[in-house]
Amino acid sequence: MLGMICKKIGMTNIYDEKGNNLPCTIIKTDSHFVTQIKKNDTDGYNAIQLGYDKKKKNTKKSLLGHFKKSNTKPLKKLIEFKNFQEDYDENLFLGKEINIKDVFNEGDLINISGTSKGKGFQGVVKRHNFKGVGDATHGQHNRQRAPGSIGGCSYPARVFKGMRMAGRMGGAKVKILNLKILKIIFEENIIVVNGCIPGSKNSYIILEK
Repeated sequence: MLGMICKKIGMTNIYDEKGNNLPCTIIKTDSHFVTQIKKNDTDGYNAIQLGYDKKKKNTKKSLLGHFKKSNTKPLKKLIEFKNFQEDYDENLFLGKEINIKDVFNEGDLINISGTSKGKGFQGVVKRHNFKGVGDATHGQHNRQRAPGSIGGCSYPARVFKGMRMAGRMGGAKVKILNLKILKIIFEENIIVVNGCIPGSKNSYIILEK
């Protein structure tokens, strides 16, 4: 499984050959470096660890030793990709630099995962699409956004797991499948993907092919 670590820049729209207006997301990336190679004989599975985004300071000594083995500078984000070696055309070694042209092409279908925007503590109307009690009549003057009954009294004397209630919303890992790469600007390391993806601006996302 080929993949890369990127940053979400924002959204825009472009026109295709037929004149259709396509919403798209702009993704920024840069050179990746192989910081670790895992093999089935020693680690139990085949994978490589890619590092992205150079780190300027505050690197732990244990990580400095890890980067020293691959002869790379400290990097902010480290992600493993299983079976990367099987799909990659060239030989892999510690410290090897990997770019967009080595992994993705225009027209490829990719999966994108990231952390969705956090929305804080929200009620049941926003979090679970509750509709309320309708008209504010018959004494229901303040129940439009209330959750209603959540359980029995003496039996079962508890709230069942999974009950839809108010709580913290967003900030969860989300994966979007089969998004198409519309355009790649190799000179500026920019990928344009059709559709929207999870995460806020400048947040890390993972692209898998």
